[in-house]
Order: sequence, then structure tokens, then C-alpha cells
Amino acid sequence: MSPDGDGAINGCCPCSFSSGENGIPGSHDDTCKHCTRSKSLSSSPSALGSDSVLLVDSNKLRRIFVASAKGFSIGAGLKGGLALFSIIARLLRKKSRKVEAFTNKEAISLAIKETLRYGLFLGTFAGTFVSVDEIIGELGGHNRTAKWRALVAGLVAGPSMLLTGHNTQHKSLAIYILMRAAVLASRCGIKSKRFGKLCKPLTWKHGDIFLMCLSSSQILSSYILKQDSLPPSYRSFLNKHGGKDLVILQGVKEIACGLPFTNLEAIEKLYKASGVDVKLDPNMKIPCSMIHGNQSCSAHVISFFTEGYKRALPVYLPVYLIPALIVHRQDLLKRPSTILRKGIVGTARSSLFLSAYCTSAWTSELLALTRIVNTVA
Repeated sequence: MSPDGDGAINGCCPCSFSSGENGIPGSHDDTCKHCTRSKSLSSSPSALGSDSVLLVDSNKLRRIFVASAKGFSIGAGLKGGLALFSIIARLLRKKSRKVEAFTNKEAISLAIKETLRYGLFLGTFAGTFVSVDEIIGELGGHNRTAKWRALVAGLVAGPSMLLTGHNTQHKSLAIYILMRAAVLASRCGIKSKRFGKLCKPLTWKHGDIFLMCLSSSQILSSYILKQDSLPPSYRSFLNKHGGKDLVILQGVKEIACGLPFTNLEAIEKLYKASGVDVKLDPNMKIPCSMIHGNQSCSAHVISFFTEGYKRALPVYLPVYLIPALIVHRQDLLKRPSTILRKGIVGTARSSLFLSAYCTSAWTSELLALTRIVNTVA
């Protein structure tokens, strides 16, 4: 018989061989360390089982709590940060002749309410989603329900949008979430054996540029021809970064639709107020003088791009700054230069995109009208 490392002989306790009579093993000694360890091991499975169950349950509760807390902080942080920038811009803006819809105090109160609402919305959405996901996984098995439980959890968590206000519709937010879901579904479809062929066009090189062109054609045509089809907030965004007054847009709409001009005098007064004396021809076919006054087309492209970049910077600065302060706050403390550099580069790049997009939109508008006139002639 060979002894084990702890004194056991062939897996048996040595004390059982020392005290027996006629070759019969004796009783175990309570002072024997091997006997003591065997007792502890024999009684450990139930203890380990209960501890593991408690550990698993605590991990699930912790996951729900963390998801709710992150959702609230992201929702309140993003909405509150954007509201803060809006209030600062409102306070710094010179008082216009028009009467404000509400006072600064009311604007601050509304911003606080909106911040809390969006925080509660995302916090409840994330917490509900994780809770339902864990409940279904516990009842039906995580492996058996892996393919569909996220769908059910999302359906249950969706009504949490009501926390943003019962009388408020957020079609833009809902459409944005729908588009994000479509992107995720397309990525899954590309990897799927069943739907891989249907999603093959999504893998084409520069296919995203093609989708961008299709989207732009709809957006810009609505911007000029049918502004009432756009949501008020998005219409305001386009009017600001489009860089043209509504009377100019009305004139461009009339010439694009072949309608008689109704507001040429208003356009002339608009230019005269800015120190530019323009005389518009009622029989014009190409609205160059209407869109950029006495400037040449090339000079207008340069000046519009420069002004557009200045308009875009305040838009994207909070978009990159607020997530850096909320989502990447730990990395911001560890490597601030890297995070700040990425934020600055992202702000500059996105502002460059928006200014180039708006500049090319007006340039393509003039080129398209010129092409149509030359073709008809």
C-alpha cells in the first residue's frame, strides 16, 4: 500500500488501521486531520450549492441595478447636457424683437423636467429589458431561449417611452431606434445562412454611400418643396444649417415647380438689409442671384462652407463632449489627452461633414437647374 501525501493509505485513513482488532479497521479518530477533512468535504456540496445560488442571484440583481443606473445616467446626461448648451446659448443670445414663447425661468424648468423624464425612460427601459431577459432565462433556460428572449424583453420594455410624457409624441426617437434595430438586424442577416443572400447588397463596397444619396434626395426635396412634411424640430435644424431665409426657399420652390414668383420684392429687401443691392429678374430660369446675391458661384461656395462650419461646431461639440464626460469618465481620468483628442477630432470631422453636405446641396441644386434649363433650351 502506498501512502498519499496527507498520510492516507490507498485512500484510507491511517487511524483506521491502527486501532482495529483481528484485522478489522477501528473507528476513526476525531483528531485525525484526514478524517476531519473528509467530514468537511462530505458536508460541503449543499453549502456550496446554496452559496452558488446566492451568488448567481446577487449577480442578476447587480446586472439589473447596473443597467438601470447606466440607462438613467446616459439618458439624463445626454438630454441634460444638450439642454444646458441650449440654455447657455439662449442666455447669451441677443434679445430679438420677437417675443419669446416662454421666459428663461420656464425654459430652465422645462429642461430639468425633460432631463429627468429621459433619464427615467432609459433607466426603466434598460432595467425592464434586463429583468425580463433574466426571468425568461431562469424559467426557460438560457440556452433554450437565447434566440428569442431578447425580442420579448424589448417588447415589454418598449412602453417605457411613455415616461417621457403622455401627451408627447417622439416619432423621431422611435424612428431612430427602429433604424438602429434595422442596422443590427442587417448585421445578423449578413452572418445568417438562411438570409445571407438577401442581405448580400448590404456588403457591397460603398453601399452606405448609395443609401446616403437616396436619403439625401428625400430630405432635400422635402426641405425645399414640402417643408410641412418635416417634424418641427428637424425643420428648424435644416433651416438653420441650410443657411437661407424662408423667403429665398419660397423663391427656389417656385422656380423649381415652374410657378410664377410671388415674393421677389421680399428677397430684394432681405439682401438690402444686409447691405447688398440686388435686382431680381422675374423671368430668370437659374436662381443664382436669388440664392447668393451678387456673389459669384465659386465665391458663394467658399463663403457658405466657412459659415456652415461655424454653424456646425456648436452642434457637434456637446455631442462629443457629453458622452466623454458620462460614458468615458473613467478613461477621461486615466488618459485625458487621448479622450479629448478623439473628441476634438470627432467634432471637427462631423462639422466638416455637415458644412460640406449643406454646401454641396446648394451647389447641386444650382447645377441641376442649370442642366434642366440647358436641356429644355
